[in-house]
Amino acid sequence: MFETLSQRFEELFKRLSGQGRITERNIEDALREIRLALLDADVNLKVVREFIERVRHEALGQKVLQSLTPEQHFIKFVYEELRQAMGGQAHRLDLKFKPPVKIMLVGLQGSGKTTSAAKLARWVKIEAGRHPMLVPLDVYRPAAFEQLRVLGAQTGVFVLEAAQTEAPLEIASRALVQAERQGHDVVIFDTAGRFQIDEELMDELARLKALIQPQHIILVADAMTGQEAANVARGFHERLALSGLILTKLDSDARGGAALSIRHITGAPILFAATGEKLEAFEVFHPDRLAARILGMGDILTLIERTQRSYDQAQAKQLERKLRKNEFTLEDFAAQMKSLEKMGSLGELLGMIPGFKKIAAQADSPAAQRDLVRIRAIIDSMTPQERRNHALLNASRRARIASGSGVSVHDVNRFIKQFEQTRKVMKKITKMGGGRGLARNLGLSP
Repeated sequence: MFETLSQRFEELFKRLSGQGRITERNIEDALREIRLALLDADVNLKVVREFIERVRHEALGQKVLQSLTPEQHFIKFVYEELRQAMGGQAHRLDLKFKPPVKIMLVGLQGSGKTTSAAKLARWVKIEAGRHPMLVPLDVYRPAAFEQLRVLGAQTGVFVLEAAQTEAPLEIASRALVQAERQGHDVVIFDTAGRFQIDEELMDELARLKALIQPQHIILVADAMTGQEAANVARGFHERLALSGLILTKLDSDARGGAALSIRHITGAPILFAATGEKLEAFEVFHPDRLAARILGMGDILTLIERTQRSYDQAQAKQLERKLRKNEFTLEDFAAQMKSLEKMGSLGELLGMIPGFKKIAAQADSPAAQRDLVRIRAIIDSMTPQERRNHALLNASRRARIASGSGVSVHDVNRFIKQFEQTRKVMKKITKMGGGRGLARNLGLSP
């Protein structure tokens, strides 16, 4: 995420910290580098100019020039401006209205709107404890209705039955009546998109807005389109008065132009970020956390939140007990690998830990993925007894496992050795913090 921009900042701060002292000349050179980095990241020119001016105003103060750690002050100012550019603080979706709360999702075709509708419904159901309904209004894209039905079934969210021969206003009107009758307290309307903003689309959306009278109109924008996403957002905002934004494909965006431009141009907050294809890859957008990740500071809070969603209290306590007593088995190891897969890519997870950014860049490489496949094959080739007690793995058993998993005996031996080392390290982790244990260290218990 934002790898290009992050690398440019890292190189800049490294040069800055290598200076004996910070001068006005140093700062101007640094500002020039930041300007180029932001423009290269496809950030809107007006946003870049204002960003640079605010950092210059702060950085040229005597407090910085006379400080013993001026580069740290400078980094702090850059962090603060990155945070402000993306909205300052997280904005929660306000659902405190008389039910049903009506949410219209709008956007261009191909931005991920239908998938985002299902992800939002899942979030509303699980995180907000509501009873949502999904309404398909994209009568122009042949697969749109079926896609929403499938996604609704996967999330356990009710999807209104409709035919693509119906008019969008007819479907929307029927949805409002049915939501009242069935007790759905949130209704999410998946509207049609176009490849370009046109009057026909906007007129239809304006008519839907007048009929539905939504509490929220949320634009779904593709983060990988850079500042073009911000320009599209401005067009929608001028006609519909957006209340918020969802940025999709944020995990694949190496530049960051959309995230750093779109709030400034529209004034509407970024509410959520979609960070993968899975339905659970959908999170509240935190400007402060993303700014920290851009500057290589990690994002421990998000990592803890993901861990909490993947482990319940009972699992965490059981795992802690096994680790403390050195009873962590290959069966447990395989279960942890599956849990990590639910949390996201290994590279993304490592990128949230301060100091692990370089390792994270290699974690999702083809070579690393091949190693994971080999490990899974080795464990799957073991008997249940061997997975629970790896001490049983003598030479003949290891040869059998190697044959069954398509690897060499050397690969099996190397993995077992790595596993034993992992057990030792994990046992030490449980003793951190005066016996608070792994669960507490990971934020899994109070």
